[in-house]
Amino acid sequence: MANDPHTSDILVIGSGAAGLTAALNLAARFKVTVLAKGGLNEGSTAWAQGGIAAVLEPGDTFENHIEDTIVAGAGLNDRATVEMVVENAPAAIERLARLGVPFNTDGNSLHLTREGGHSHRRIVHVDDATGWAVQEALLKAARANPNITLVPDMVVIDLATSRHEERYSGAGNVWGVYAFNRATNRVELFTASATVLATGGAGRTYLFSTAPRGATGDGIAMAWRAGCRISNMEFMQFHPTCLYNLEVKNFLITEAVRGEGGQLINPQTGKRFMADYDPERMELAPRDVVARANDAEIKRDGLDFVHLDISHMPSEFVKGHFPNIYEKLLGLGIDMTAQPIPVVPAQHYTCGGIVIDRHGKTDLPGLYAAGECTQSGLHGANRLASNSLLECFVFGEAVASHIAANWDDLAPPPRSGHGTRAASPIPTRKW
Repeated sequence: MANDPHTSDILVIGSGAAGLTAALNLAARFKVTVLAKGGLNEGSTAWAQGGIAAVLEPGDTFENHIEDTIVAGAGLNDRATVEMVVENAPAAIERLARLGVPFNTDGNSLHLTREGGHSHRRIVHVDDATGWAVQEALLKAARANPNITLVPDMVVIDLATSRHEERYSGAGNVWGVYAFNRATNRVELFTASATVLATGGAGRTYLFSTAPRGATGDGIAMAWRAGCRISNMEFMQFHPTCLYNLEVKNFLITEAVRGEGGQLINPQTGKRFMADYDPERMELAPRDVVARANDAEIKRDGLDFVHLDISHMPSEFVKGHFPNIYEKLLGLGIDMTAQPIPVVPAQHYTCGGIVIDRHGKTDLPGLYAAGECTQSGLHGANRLASNSLLECFVFGEAVASHIAANWDDLAPPPRSGHGTRAASPIPTRKW
């Protein structure tokens, strides 16, 4: 164990959209250290294909977006949180554009696509690789900021907490984290007055998942061990259309393929089947509806997969809208302009997590959280398509605003790490 801790004003765990948004908003006043489990761009943000939801189309309203979100979440959302996120969406898009994210345009306005569960076209995107473009822009800004220190290959093991007696009362401070340095094979202590968990979801606890390999729920687990409430972990979202391939088990076929005319077909019967499950919304029903429909077809007929077919659309249209997916599939022997894509449902998003308020505060002083590791009340039982990156931007900024506004109330960490310890292993509890 290293004796001398690395100390900064604020410590951010995770280098995706939520973590870097918080860091960039804090760096004007504070020294910020960002730890990444692997490479700085290996988190879920870079994998996001579809886009970011925001009310920008004439005729669309905040209330429409709010209601779509709550319907998708089975009414288990926190309405005030949904309102906050939706109403801040257009401003978030504007800030990203100023940061250099090259959103697709249609003439003089942003090109908007539509995804399942949305009543209007409101998905801002960069081709079919929006997350990668956003990640690159955020990382470029963070690298250029002298107040941000980016540290890759640091596997955070546990939170460093106060020595408090009532362990689960939520009364103890968090002073930072213990992290395993992959380069030195040593555990090092990082301390700060405020710690922000932006560690992503727990998708890789499932065999088939669209999440990157690092998404194993570490932040959620360490927050629970330290005494935070965890909620809604039973609400795992399954994406309806993950590529069926025995070697490539996590390649997502974006929802936008269905938004632009893709049809789901039973390969055994040749029948377009969504009319049997949701005749009004068809392929544009929310993800849980479409995923269950795909699963039902597969199990009923003993199939390995169903078909997602957009080959009836003009070839140049498909290549122009989905260039990265087209190239990836072509390399696997599938020409999506001429043949259907074999797809299966796969774990896609962790709707539950660390309980936070609308400032990103957890139950423990000094500990904040944002993004997929949280249960903010936005998603309810099921996330509406393209609300995930949006949540990262809005809550990343909310966390930064609250820390800045309440900085004088945040105590500095104990000198040289005295008075801190790793949260102990999971205890036995009586339920």
